[in-house]
Amino acid sequence: MARLAYSKASLSKESAKLKRYKQFLPSLDLKRQQLAAERKKAQTRLQQTKLDIEQCYKKTAEMLPMLADKNILVENLVKLKQVEVGEENVVGVHVPVLDKMLVEVRPYSQFTEPHWVDQCVAQLKIMIELKIHQQIDVKRVEVLGLALKKVTQRVNLFDKVLIPQAQKDIRKIRIYLSDMDTAGVVRAKSTKQKRLKKAG
Repeated sequence: MARLAYSKASLSKESAKLKRYKQFLPSLDLKRQQLAAERKKAQTRLQQTKLDIEQCYKKTAEMLPMLADKNILVENLVKLKQVEVGEENVVGVHVPVLDKMLVEVRPYSQFTEPHWVDQCVAQLKIMIELKIHQQIDVKRVEVLGLALKKVTQRVNLFDKVLIPQAQKDIRKIRIYLSDMDTAGVVRAKSTKQKRLKKAG
């Protein structure tokens, strides 16, 4: 850290620095608040997706109890064919967003397969889509959480370190300059008295 210079130029420089910090802090704090709100929204959405997955499992178990039989193979009926994830700008942070999802249903005969396979296919499709949404929701919460942490650290740096330090430095310089002025006045008076004594 650079040594503090006790001069009027230094006082002016420190005052300008303090002014900049104080101007920058509110916008930084606003960004922190917006990010906190967005992360809360993302967390709520993730919780809802988790709840939807639970409900989907429950509904499937109630509708299709025969799926508990491990001899009935349904894994290959539905397949995730394509997922396209894009980016969305949220308060200056790039977060993932689902652009496209393609779920493929393997062709099957409605005459040879049991009657409940249609329901099973519909539930499997829903479950695959929910799982993809969950992955994206988790990533959004993660990215927004990291951005919030970074901005909070910067807010704290300005609020708890840089601004108090600049104020402290300004105080030190002012005291020093004031002491120098006082000392100058005392010296001037002393010199004047010496001159008067010599003249007298």
